Amino acid sequence: MLFLFTGVAGAAEAVPTEIVVRAKAKDAKFIGTSIGGALVRIRDTDTGEILAQGLTQGGTGNTERIMKTPRNRYDRIGEGAAKFEAKLDISEPVFVTVEVLAPHIKKQARVLAQTQTWLVPGKPIGGDGLIVEIPGMVVDVLSPKTLSVTSKDQGPFEISANVVMMCGCPLTDGGLWDGSKIEVAAIVKKDGQPHQTLPLQLTDTNTFSAPLRTAESGVYEILVYAYDPKTGNTGVDRTSFVVR
Repeated sequence: MLFLFTGVAGAAEAVPTEIVVRAKAKDAKFIGTSIGGALVRIRDTDTGEILAQGLTQGGTGNTERIMKTPRNRYDRIGEGAAKFEAKLDISEPVFVTVEVLAPHIKKQARVLAQTQTWLVPGKPIGGDGLIVEIPGMVVDVLSPKTLSVTSKDQGPFEISANVVMMCGCPLTDGGLWDGSKIEVAAIVKKDGQPHQTLPLQLTDTNTFSAPLRTAESGVYEILVYAYDPKTGNTGVDRTSFVVR
């Protein structure tokens, strides 16, 4: 995807200048089309004007190169991975702020990260480009369904959540992203008051579950969090349901 910005005419002739931006999930791969991409905005830092914006497009990249191979200086890891590319017509150096909001389609998991750099006319930032790290994990509560109403006689009630890396990379038992090493738990409130904290267990790829046993009527609020003690990565989703 390519965007053009025409700068104000000055004494010097405007020169098309390339900038490539990639969003990389912390402890994982690049954020691309499979999870809706990352929204990139490039602003003139002095004026706040948006010079270019759009989504990263492409795949998550080469797993072996990104996650397993030791790297030397100048080694590239972004080849073939999702990117946003713009060409700005500028006649003098511009100091820009690059904002990255990702993953774009997962509102409850979105993280805003940013960096700044000078763009000099005719001096591209290509190759891997600017790689902006996006911390976190995507958590989606699968059950109970939001605002569902059920009888207390139908318990126990399953709490289930889907958890993936910010690039959509899967959590499996013993895999590269080892779901058995991720702490996932549900913080449960009843009628606004603390009720219990319930650890969830990995039951399938990306899926963590546990039964909530209660015979009490009320409105239950559930906050499910995921936490990786090795990296500090976290993610959260919420839901609520009613027991009568």
